[in-house]
Amino acid sequence: MTKRARIIYNPTSGREAIRRDLVDILNVYEQAGYETSAFATTPEENSARNEATRAALDGFELIVAAGGDGTINEVVNGIAGLENRPVVAIIPAGTTNDYARALHIPRDNPLEAAKVILKKKAARMDIGQANDTYFVNIAAGGSLSQLTYAVPSRLKSMYGYLAYVVKGAEMLPQIRPISVRIEYDDGVYEGKTALFLLALTNSVGGFEQIVPDAKLDDGKFTLLVLKTSKLNELMGIMSEVLKGKHVDDPNILYVKSNQVKITPQADNKNPVMINLDGEYGGDAPVNFVNHQEHIRMVANVDDMTDDQFIAPSVDL
Repeated sequence: MTKRARIIYNPTSGREAIRRDLVDILNVYEQAGYETSAFATTPEENSARNEATRAALDGFELIVAAGGDGTINEVVNGIAGLENRPVVAIIPAGTTNDYARALHIPRDNPLEAAKVILKKKAARMDIGQANDTYFVNIAAGGSLSQLTYAVPSRLKSMYGYLAYVVKGAEMLPQIRPISVRIEYDDGVYEGKTALFLLALTNSVGGFEQIVPDAKLDDGKFTLLVLKTSKLNELMGIMSEVLKGKHVDDPNILYVKSNQVKITPQADNKNPVMINLDGEYGGDAPVNFVNHQEHIRMVANVDDMTDDQFIAPSVDL
């Protein structure tokens, strides 16, 4: 029986590169043995999410999320709560493309990214859940996490990752800590933080050293809490991050945990906003749960190291 694939693509991502290569991309998935069709997302809320749910319930074996990290997040949210979940492939066309970086998917050529399916390998990937919403790469809160919202879409499209670097340098003097209670598997942190981060991969905001020991299928978040907001200490930590040496810094809490609960304290002047995969995901309090090996993701497994996984890859 012929397998079916549904490409869900954002027609405005990556300067419309996906739409330009769409016929060739369709042919790649046909070559891989899938009867393939495509759906262009619309400005309607949850367009990609709703189409992913529809395709999964209709029995499609493969869903291709073609766009930025936000498109991938929507597709996963569309299928994560279902009992029968299709395999997911990604064709990156966003700004940082963190998830594609973690899976060693080509990030500057949609057609080459599509061709990874020809290797017929998938990884069993953990995903996170924040209250009722799923995420695939990161959840974050605190002043530093608001950088994602502060960079206009126009600048992200024009300058990509450089836009974040420039905006980050501009915002550093304005960083103000928030008060939180963070409960995790082996303890509690209660105090000030400029940033808390729950990571599922080693690729965060274009950096691969923020979580140097990340495993993609161990059922654990890497929880990182930045305990300082002093400019000189932040600059020192940023220098350590570039070398992956920050994990032992006394101003950093760095632990592994399956579940995390974030509760804002009463002395905060503003709500504690939660960032999920680069988009606003509601306000704390929030309960995070890691769902181990929940989604099968097409990955360039041959280029990945064995220490990134616990379980072997899946043959498609």
